[in-house]
Amino acid sequence: MLNEAVGPADIEKILWNRRGSHMVLQERQAEGVTYLVYSHLEESGLVRHGFSTRLGGVSEGCCASMNLSVRDGDTQENVTENYRRMALALGVDPERLVLSAQTHTTNVRRVTEADAGKGYLREQDYTDVDGLITDVPGLTLVTHFADCVPLFFLDPVHRAIGLSHSGWRGTVGKMGQVTLHAMNEAFGTHPEDVLAAIGPSICRDCYEVSEDVAEAFRSIFPEDVWPEIMDEKGGGKYQLDLWAANRRILLDAGVQEKNLQVTDLCTSCNARWLF
Repeated sequence: MLNEAVGPADIEKILWNRRGSHMVLQERQAEGVTYLVYSHLEESGLVRHGFSTRLGGVSEGCCASMNLSVRDGDTQENVTENYRRMALALGVDPERLVLSAQTHTTNVRRVTEADAGKGYLREQDYTDVDGLITDVPGLTLVTHFADCVPLFFLDPVHRAIGLSHSGWRGTVGKMGQVTLHAMNEAFGTHPEDVLAAIGPSICRDCYEVSEDVAEAFRSIFPEDVWPEIMDEKGGGKYQLDLWAANRRILLDAGVQEKNLQVTDLCTSCNARWLF
């Protein structure tokens, strides 16, 4: 965790520890806020999107500074202001944010105009929701992450979007496939049309898991895929690759490889800049 404040003065000093030689996530700055975007989603011209960094907010201490959760000991006042700043940077209406209610499920909620502001300015009347989908223009879907995997979806044909949270439990439950199925049922989405992205999360080198987690992944993938998603270290320990696992799930669900971008930033490797 970061213990000193990180503010706008630090914006020009970011030195990302990237995985691989190709820069996938692009840095953007607006209104004193630094966030990350995917080129294919940005270039579509159909959506505004972003993955927040630690920069540009008002929170202090271990929550410095763009903290978007009151669960970590921050004040509601700080979190509300951070959401306002993030919305301003993205150019979206903060009163039309819709927040998830994550509990590591594979439940996906279709968001309508009636949900505008829920979780931010209004009480949520739902729980156990780790994925959000909508085709209502102007609504902004918001999910929360530390080291778990963000999944972004854009259906340019039906003008629909999805945003899901996939930790190891969600990945075993094939959250990416579940979200695509929900979009198909709600909007007629075809996976081969979808632009998808796997967001910043913990990388294979940083994520050690035990035998029970490894076994859960072995149960959902054929044996020839196991080396692609994990390395056995011995002593019942494994290095698990959530990026590769979610990539495989999305490709198997019908997303075209040319339409899928996978993060090159690990949250653990970049703890100075990402929660």
